[in-house]
Amino acid sequence: MLHLSEILLQHHDIATFEQLLEVVRSRAESEMFFRIDIKPPYPDTPANWEDQLEGAFVGIHSVTK
Repeated sequence: MLHLSEILLQHHDIATFEQLLEVVRSRAESEMFFRIDIKPPYPDTPANWEDQLEGAFVGIHSVTK
C-alpha cells in the first residue's frame, strides 16, 4: 500500500502539487492501493486535492483543477 506521507518523506525534491501528481502517477504503476493520510504542504495545493490525487493514482485525467 502506498501512503501519501511515504511519498512526501521519500521525495524531498517535490516543490509543487503538480510534481506530486507526477510522482503519484509513476508510483501507481507498481502499487495496488493508495492511502491519503496527510494533506500536501504545497502552496499551490487546490481545494479538490484529494480528488486529484485519487484521479492521478487510478489514471483519471478528467478531474478539473
